[in-house]
Amino acid sequence: MSVSERNVRPHTGSPGKSGALAELMEVRGLGDAGVSKIEITGHDPFYRSPLRIGEAAAAALAAIGVASNDLWEARTGRRQRVSVDVAQAAATLRTVDYTEGQKPDGSFAHIPIPQGMNDMIAATQPWPTKDGAWVLPHLNLPHLKDRVLGVLGADFNPPAVKRAVGEWEADALEEAIAAVDGCGGRVRTPEEWLAHPQGRYLAARPVVEITKVAEGPPMPLRDGDRPASGVRVLDFTRILAGPIGGRTLAEHGADVLMVGAEHLPQTPEHVRDTSHGKRSCFLDLRDPAQAARAQHLAREADIVIGGYRPGRLAAKGLGPEIATEKPGRIYLTISCFGSGGPFAGRSGWEQVAQVVTGVAHVHGKAIGDGTPKLVFAPVCDYLTGYLAGYGALLALGRRMREGGSYHVNVSLCQSGMYLLRQGTVAGFEDAPERLTRAQIDALHLTADTAYGRLKTIGPVLRMSETTPHWARPTPAFGGDAPEWAAA
Repeated sequence: MSVSERNVRPHTGSPGKSGALAELMEVRGLGDAGVSKIEITGHDPFYRSPLRIGEAAAAALAAIGVASNDLWEARTGRRQRVSVDVAQAAATLRTVDYTEGQKPDGSFAHIPIPQGMNDMIAATQPWPTKDGAWVLPHLNLPHLKDRVLGVLGADFNPPAVKRAVGEWEADALEEAIAAVDGCGGRVRTPEEWLAHPQGRYLAARPVVEITKVAEGPPMPLRDGDRPASGVRVLDFTRILAGPIGGRTLAEHGADVLMVGAEHLPQTPEHVRDTSHGKRSCFLDLRDPAQAARAQHLAREADIVIGGYRPGRLAAKGLGPEIATEKPGRIYLTISCFGSGGPFAGRSGWEQVAQVVTGVAHVHGKAIGDGTPKLVFAPVCDYLTGYLAGYGALLALGRRMREGGSYHVNVSLCQSGMYLLRQGTVAGFEDAPERLTRAQIDALHLTADTAYGRLKTIGPVLRMSETTPHWARPTPAFGGDAPEWAAA
């Protein structure tokens, strides 16, 4: 059976913590080998939601530990103990809530998110349509916001957006937003999503797709004292799942070079909190010389991560096709809607994935007045980032054992569906939603960074020999040269 064939199986895991990890171990494809030393402690609810958010995140982190352990065993012949706590895993989904900056008097205080982000959150919500359904128009980043507001003919404020959405039928508005390359989605129940052609496509695929795209000889790991030592990762992603995927690889020793551009809009708080352990450079791919430099870096990379609208990087010679150009190269695609299906070419965000897959329906039905509501934690983004890191580590293991080049696909919608598959939990009304001060202090790392002296939650995955950590200080955005670090 080929690698590609082995990994197109749908999930078969049962609901709950063990089912979440079992589903991810199916993707690994090595049976129970090396799984016995995993410990997941605690349980949901952590957030005030019926969804098993913390347990799904803990399982994803534990799976990363297993994949990292596979590489470590190949280096040393030993396996490590792996552990993760559910509450800590859940808290990592709201990193910005726990980041503190040092004030002039030496004390530390929480860094608030910019007002523009608060304004976006207030307007980017599910709103009722005239046919009794709900649609979420996504209004982040100026160019995307303007496209959606142009369709709606509305000003940028919640009452105006609500009125405008109310003048449309849901399906027509979803299609009109897609037609202008905007982002938005109709609220669906999980059953409606699974009946939709896009949902059916994803349900028939594993939550992490790993496809062998070219043959090649087995490639041993480079020398090093961490699982991913010597692995070069070129990270063409922004806001939020892609950068988390790259940061995850940095936590296990990879050299991660993040590529941004001065003209591209960003969300500063996410740049800060997803750049730990990386280097950061600017390359404007509109300029042929800088695009050529990016292609040169890609040719020397082990892993290339793409997270822009489908086809954008391919147009610059940086798409998944480059995985076939060099034996052992791994291309990691991070998208909203997945590797195929009628919505595959559409862009999307956390909130869009929550509404289309049924996450917002299930969450909203259980709280408040029962109308669709977003889970405030960016659960699809972070889960997708963790699963991206997991898939990349698995692909490194496969090229080591079997050889070949690989294309890894993860998506926000698949992550939402993975979360829903874990079932629900009762008694969430009084869930803490936040770590205690003592718990925060135990997890906080203090470091001098390009953003001043910061305290932030460090990696919460525990491994007994190679503790995941960030070897590099948090960089200034675009502050490094577009070149690989010296070996």
